Amino acid sequence: MKFFIPHLIGLLIFLLIISGCKTSSKLEVISNDDDTEGYQLVWADEFDTGFLDSTKWSYDYGDGCPNCGWGNNEKQFYTRDKLKNTRIEDGQLIIEAHKEKFGNNKYTSARITTKEKGDWLYGKFEIRAKLAKGVGTWPAIWMLPTDWEYGGWPASGEIDIMEHVGYAQDTIYGTIHTEAYNHMHGTAKAGMLVVENASDEFHTYGIEWTEESLKWLIDGAEYFEIKNDHQTFKEYPFDKRFYLILNLAIGGNWGGRNGIDDSIFPQKMAVDYVRIYQKKMN
Repeated sequence: MKFFIPHLIGLLIFLLIISGCKTSSKLEVISNDDDTEGYQLVWADEFDTGFLDSTKWSYDYGDGCPNCGWGNNEKQFYTRDKLKNTRIEDGQLIIEAHKEKFGNNKYTSARITTKEKGDWLYGKFEIRAKLAKGVGTWPAIWMLPTDWEYGGWPASGEIDIMEHVGYAQDTIYGTIHTEAYNHMHGTAKAGMLVVENASDEFHTYGIEWTEESLKWLIDGAEYFEIKNDHQTFKEYPFDKRFYLILNLAIGGNWGGRNGIDDSIFPQKMAVDYVRIYQKKMN
């Protein structure tokens, strides 16, 4: 794990305030040509169809109520089927936040998930994205358990592949939340890496998830690892299927720590592709 000393204070703040909250037994190989280090491509979206593929993605809709603010005091309303907030454009998925009143909220944005349409146990996950910019933005690429077999959050786990907050413009975070390791107890496990052009250029954010460990990568280079110490689910509940989430939040306990700069809108996260690999079957 590579920590950058100038951002250590920011990480400590992050550990205190960030919060969250059936892989098929048959491996469906969609390509034998896209092999990478013993893996084969089993699920992908290249966003070249002109519209969001409803066989792969669903929308989370609303402001999270009765757990309003999605558990983090976020300020956006997540819409669905609204091109202003979610669209395919020039071969990219665009998730765009706007300053506009919607219900009781001052901002709109979008959050899409693969739940029950793409759920996996282990694999290599690669998402190529260009992030939003500006104080108050909080884009994320992350995973939640499909079945919550160990109980509600954080017992069944959360995997944050990539999180970014606009007031720490050059820093990318990768994190887990479990019953033993989470911000509420000051025990969250997180890695961070300086990526100075994260909002101006595309980078590939990924994890390699096995029974033994979780590794975080940016552009193929590992920067953080958590190993399974084989104690209980409280430390490593990552032996059940999880699904993928892409969203752009506004404000909240972490994203809004330094307020929201209303002059920045609209702001968007652009996603070039999502590719999921699993180990080749013998």
